Amino acid sequence: MAASATLSSKFQISLPKAVREAQHWQAGQEFVFIPKGKGVLLMPVPELGDLAGIAEGAHTDAVRDREDRY
Repeated sequence: MAASATLSSKFQISLPKAVREAQHWQAGQEFVFIPKGKGVLLMPVPELGDLAGIAEGAHTDAVRDREDRY
C-alpha cells in the first residue's frame, strides 16, 4: 500500500484513510516515533492488556540475576 501525506505549516500530518483502516487505528490512539536512518517508524503504543502473556513459553534458564551484573 503506497500512500502519502503532506506536513502542514503546524507540523501536522493526516494519516491517509486507507492506512488507518488497514491498521485499525482509531482517533485518540497513542503512537511512538522511532528514528530509523533518514526516516522514522510510526508504531502504536500497545495497551497494557495487549501485553499479557506476550512472554509465555520464554526460556528463563539463561537469564542473569542482579548478582551476575557488574
